[in-house]
Amino acid sequence: MELLQLTLLGGVLALDATSVGQFMISRPLVAGALTGWVIGAPEAGVAVGAILELYLLVSYPTGGSRFPEGATASVVAAAAAHEGSGGALALAVAVGLVWGQLAGSTVTWLRRVNARLLPDPEKGPATAARVVAAHLAAVLLDFARGAAVTIVGVLVARPLVARLASTWPIAADATLGLLLMGGGVSVGILLRDLGGFRRRVAAFVAGFVLVGLGVGLL
Repeated sequence: MELLQLTLLGGVLALDATSVGQFMISRPLVAGALTGWVIGAPEAGVAVGAILELYLLVSYPTGGSRFPEGATASVVAAAAAHEGSGGALALAVAVGLVWGQLAGSTVTWLRRVNARLLPDPEKGPATAARVVAAHLAAVLLDFARGAAVTIVGVLVARPLVARLASTWPIAADATLGLLLMGGGVSVGILLRDLGGFRRRVAAFVAGFVLVGLGVGLL
């Protein structure tokens, strides 16, 4: 039942990214929290989601560019980090980053499929019914893609993280510090994209305070 719930969650979150809604529930922080709630490990879910959010802040889903899919990757990572140890957290985040890239490639594949779903003018006029049917088919395919990516990821990540977590050589506090340090690099890149420190002092200070609060909560 839990695996089914995670699969459905991954499909719904995949839709939110582009096809339906775009209510931002597909952001890693929210996706991780929802996954933690589903598996009964809210702290692990929020921790994984928050860290992946930092790493993926610099990925802008604009235009036709290829970008990692944070929603399904966060579900996979949070589901794999349920043990709560430092090793499980680090390995789950690593798996999430890798799985985000793989999931991103399926988004590119789906775009190509969607282009074929468009009504062909040579086969008749593009009536409202044909356009609606093509749109609904694209939405259904995106849900199926997200669900498939999620279930495969969970089935791969959970046993992998569980097996390797005990071999992690770094203490939990040091592991969390390293993960946040890596996330800080992404925040720095984002700040530079926004105009740099001198032009965005307020954004830097606000981000610094939020990171401090996040560390305290974790």
